[in-house]
Amino acid sequence: MQRVKDFLYASAELKKTVADTLSGDILEAANRIKSCLEKGGKLILMGNGGSAADSQHIAAELVGRFKKERLAIPAIALTVDTSSLTALGNDYGFDTIFERQVEAHTRENDAVVGISTSGNSENVVRALKRANALGAETIGLVGNNGGKIKEVANLSIIVPSNDTARIQEVHITIGHIICELIEEDL
Repeated sequence: MQRVKDFLYASAELKKTVADTLSGDILEAANRIKSCLEKGGKLILMGNGGSAADSQHIAAELVGRFKKERLAIPAIALTVDTSSLTALGNDYGFDTIFERQVEAHTRENDAVVGISTSGNSENVVRALKRANALGAETIGLVGNNGGKIKEVANLSIIVPSNDTARIQEVHITIGHIICELIEEDL
């Protein structure tokens, strides 16, 4: 039983640290996304593995509803189109799977969020670079020291941990906070 408590305490402590150090960055990310949406843009999210699941989760909260009935908010996860993912991976290589989709779907008023616990997922880095070139707002949701993404994204929220599970727990909490802030304000 103590092991379970230790896992929960570690997660709670990391969230407390994030609350004390990253609340301003989280609010800034929500405001930047909201600004893009108000200009007619959409939110585009991507990540690998658990971060892919987080991308889908956040997009679903906005397209559906988070806490209240409202019009759908345009959000897509680049991780859900298996035909595109496998064709791009096969024809161009795995490092391009998000970059090519960003090129196809991203416009100037869009916000593009790359999620990576390491901050070094090459396919996310390349996609954020492409989004920048297209004039989109780019946000990194990362862990560790921010990796390459902190150098590429306009704004990076860096969860101060190198424990993948704890970083992912905080990422989805941040995603929920951003969804709630957007939903309340739009």
